[in-house]
Amino acid sequence: MIPLISLASFRKGMAMGFAGIFFAMSLALGLMAVGTIFDGGTDGALIEAVLKAINYVVISLAIFELGIVVHREYVAEYDEKQNTDHVLVVLRRTLPRFVSIVCVALVLEGLLMVIKYSQLELAGNLYYPVAIIISAAILLMALGVFLRFSQVVGMEPEQATLPRPGGEEHARPVLPATPSLILR
Repeated sequence: MIPLISLASFRKGMAMGFAGIFFAMSLALGLMAVGTIFDGGTDGALIEAVLKAINYVVISLAIFELGIVVHREYVAEYDEKQNTDHVLVVLRRTLPRFVSIVCVALVLEGLLMVIKYSQLELAGNLYYPVAIIISAAILLMALGVFLRFSQVVGMEPEQATLPRPGGEEHARPVLPATPSLILR
């Protein structure tokens, strides 16, 4: 039996669909942010409306970034590279931007909760925003650890050297190209 569609075409089509969904959701959240500011201006609660709009915009930015990553990795460059990159190289390209946007969103949400709870005199509930801010810090540190331990993947051996204080260079070990070698 002859397949109607190839796996590569199916994968590219699904990626285009998901990227489109992410872009549409991002646009909808951006429009909701604008609407929230206008509604808050008419109700008199402009500060609360601006804080809600900031939440919408940050979440919209994170979703937009996710759409860009899906489009770039699975649609735009798929034909050129034919999935030859190592998985860690792909993660090093895409993960830092997304995680940094998520960290910004978490920190902003925590700060907005601190402001809201302080205005409502709910000091007993400050554990939640503090936990959110600490979680964002742990996520950012985990990203730094990942980037540190995966920095030489995909480099040529002559690029994988570190300068020493005395001026000479020493070779840095390069990780194996296949995950099966890592497990041995």
